Amino acid sequence: MNLKELSQHLGLSQTTVSRALNGFPEVGEATRKRVLEAAETFQYRPNASARKLATGRAGAIGIVFSSDRNMLLDPIFTDFLAGVASQCSRSDNDVLVSSAQGDEAGTYRRLARVRSVDALLLSSPTIDDARIAMLQRLDMPLVVHGRTQTGLNYPYLDIDNEGAFHKATTLLIDLGHRRIGLLNENLRFTFATHRSQGWRRALTERGLAAPPELEGGARMTEENGYRMARGLFDLPDPPTALLCSSIFLALGAMRAARETGRIVGKDLSLIAHDDGLDAIRPETLTPALTTTFSSIHAAGVRVAEIAMALANGADPAATAEIWPVDLVFRGSTVPPAP
Repeated sequence: MNLKELSQHLGLSQTTVSRALNGFPEVGEATRKRVLEAAETFQYRPNASARKLATGRAGAIGIVFSSDRNMLLDPIFTDFLAGVASQCSRSDNDVLVSSAQGDEAGTYRRLARVRSVDALLLSSPTIDDARIAMLQRLDMPLVVHGRTQTGLNYPYLDIDNEGAFHKATTLLIDLGHRRIGLLNENLRFTFATHRSQGWRRALTERGLAAPPELEGGARMTEENGYRMARGLFDLPDPPTALLCSSIFLALGAMRAARETGRIVGKDLSLIAHDDGLDAIRPETLTPALTTTFSSIHAAGVRVAEIAMALANGADPAATAEIWPVDLVFRGSTVPPAP
């Protein structure tokens, strides 16, 4: 069944049916539901080229990653991307993933020029991320997973990273820990800076020091977690507890603990941020891992929703969200050993 036949069946104009299928806000909810149900019944799928001509939209949202940091090898990013793709598929939208081969800015300019996507998703924003201002100059809709500190107004979805790590650090202090290490990402990323600020603020509020030797930052891999933890354990006054910015850093820290004769949940307390990855469940580790929790897959779903709303004319100023983060207490967190 083509668009004309579907419209005749419903007794609606082709324009109304097309707008209902593409999520335009001026179509009433009852009409939209009726059109979507008929499209599903007759297995109607709009022709991509015809849809672009009729609506001026590409029917796709885009993600660009730098070739020197292949995000497709990062399980956290791929879970985020899976959330994006699942939401897009529900609305017959595509996801265009591009690799910038040495010229990330040029890739963004090309996508804005040819309009092969309706909006762009920016992930892993840095403190002073130049991509946002550039895309705003190019009049390209965008939504950021995370935030910057640029002072610009732009749509974003973030989690309360500072509040989460403040809460986790406070828990460890309340248990009696005074030397608390932080295994983090590079501080050029905003989320890492916010987590560092939460850790530091909790210590300062209790009159404790936040010495620089207890804080490490590197790409969030198991190997880097191991290396940073070993460095902390070799200090003359090593930490009795560690905060980790990802499950992968925590796995490396657990390996370092075993090698140095420490038992997590007895000699060492450990808290990690859990992105809700299917591949690694913190409750199945030994001991079960205390975590700050926020689903990266759910974030991908919501960011895609925001991007498609922007493509349909939503106000960018009204789409800024900060999600709270849960703290899940498990067996890896105990008072310091006597």
